[in-house]
Amino acid sequence: MDDDVAAAVRGLLPGLAERAPGVDVAGEISGSTMTELIDVGVFRMLQPKWCGGLETDPIRFYDVVRAIAGVCGSTGWVASVLGVHPWHVALFDERAQQDVWSARADTLICSSYAPVGRLVPVEGGYELSGHWRSASGCTHASWALLSGVVMADHGQPVEIATALVPRADYRIENVWDVVGLRGTGSDDLHADRVFVPEYRTLRNYDVALRRGPGQKLNSGPLYRLPFGTMFSYAMTAPIIGLAEGCLETFLARMRDRNRLSFGGGSLTSDQFTQVAAARAASEVDAAALQLVRNIRDLYECARRREDIPMELRLRARRDQVCGTERSVRAIDLVFAAAGGMARRSGDPIERAWRDAHTGSAHAANDVESSLALVGRGAFGLYVDDTLV
Repeated sequence: MDDDVAAAVRGLLPGLAERAPGVDVAGEISGSTMTELIDVGVFRMLQPKWCGGLETDPIRFYDVVRAIAGVCGSTGWVASVLGVHPWHVALFDERAQQDVWSARADTLICSSYAPVGRLVPVEGGYELSGHWRSASGCTHASWALLSGVVMADHGQPVEIATALVPRADYRIENVWDVVGLRGTGSDDLHADRVFVPEYRTLRNYDVALRRGPGQKLNSGPLYRLPFGTMFSYAMTAPIIGLAEGCLETFLARMRDRNRLSFGGGSLTSDQFTQVAAARAASEVDAAALQLVRNIRDLYECARRREDIPMELRLRARRDQVCGTERSVRAIDLVFAAAGGMARRSGDPIERAWRDAHTGSAHAANDVESSLALVGRGAFGLYVDDTLV
């Protein structure tokens, strides 16, 4: 089934590429594109088998994301973000999972994980209020994962938790108007004193320790992987895909057009252009190969039901942020070498350049703070971060 999804997605790529300029202008992915992705199973790849999911090897999921992002960055980003959420929901109490999937296996879930909400304890659960930003693909979703601070009776924060909230309980504010990833429709969400049953909340502390009530139902290795790796790689895989697609477009364009340099020779014979192509290809390969290596090694630990060592988790985090950095660097090299045509608004290389730089600004792609954590671990100092 995993191969079936990948093959079906390959068949969709020409159409996604054709629609990419329109996605950028419209500011969101069309309903028909979302239906295509739903129908071929993209959003069920990390979903539990009991409710119609494929529960696939996560490497295959990220491969599919990269392929989609290679032809349309916004579509790849939304496929990645909405596609990883079934994995997170699978960690919730079984009743929460039933709420989401009992009526429809293809239910989509969006998120905004910044803990800006307030969860006030009430009988049977919590009262949630807040304003969350940048919930990618939210107009296509029926549920949202919204993070907030749990408040004690005396009004002091106790811990951070994520609430699973149905569409009827939050409002979408259409504010997404940015330079890149324009088609992701990453609008703001608002909730005002909505009731969330306790079983539809999950403590971030438990998730960081790779434990959740949903593991009683979903006991496979997929659901013993670290949240920090699964979510952060969902922010990097589309950017790697953007770099792969950008480089492919550049090489094909140069071969086909054989443009002349100012010196009168072919740009494909120009040493600086050749070096840029080689450097970009190396950066992309490094990013992709490290992603695959880390997910494979983490998954093998989970298969053997072994504890995942912090060293491996930190390595995965290191290579994730560096993978984003390498991919952006590759696109910068291509953009600089591609000539004036790549500067035209809407050109695939120009669009990839904007999309990659916008995606790299996501908190999960913060290179300096992430590498500082990795350095702490390398020196034997205590590391505490939900994205590790």
